[in-house]
Amino acid sequence: MSTPHVVVVMGVAGTGKTTIGPLLASRLGVPYAEGDDFHPEANIAKMTAGTPLTDEDRWPWLEAIGAWAHGRAGLGGVVSSSALKRAYRDRIRSAAPDVVFVHLTGDRALIEDRMAHRQGHFMPTALLDSQFATLQPLQADETGVAVDVTGSPDEITDRAVSALHGLTE
Repeated sequence: MSTPHVVVVMGVAGTGKTTIGPLLASRLGVPYAEGDDFHPEANIAKMTAGTPLTDEDRWPWLEAIGAWAHGRAGLGGVVSSSALKRAYRDRIRSAAPDVVFVHLTGDRALIEDRMAHRQGHFMPTALLDSQFATLQPLQADETGVAVDVTGSPDEITDRAVSALHGLTE
């Protein structure tokens, strides 16, 4: 991508948003923001307890991510967000219309295995089913790319960078 865009790395829990996001930001030469840091404490507490968030829980979080993205317009940046529903992506786009989405996708068994082996994260594997049930993949009129999460973080990041470059060619 020739101009600095704000990229939202999206996908269900366990796809590697927090791993790929900083790698992608480094490759693009822009700052990274961890989407989980935008959650109110009440959201973290609900997820830690194994309770899925409601849309009402998510709106302030998505608006905060959108505000960050808006502030990076023309400067570029990468932020992670599950952004599972079209309405959630629309909420981010309402603040930052030019964001580009990188949807990390993969086999459910692989994602569950990765979640089971990560440490120090509040999201339990029990919520993975609700994540997949909620997921609405990117639609044709949404600017973004889908990137498979099979392979190493560097391989996934390479695919993401190539796909993003393909958007502007």
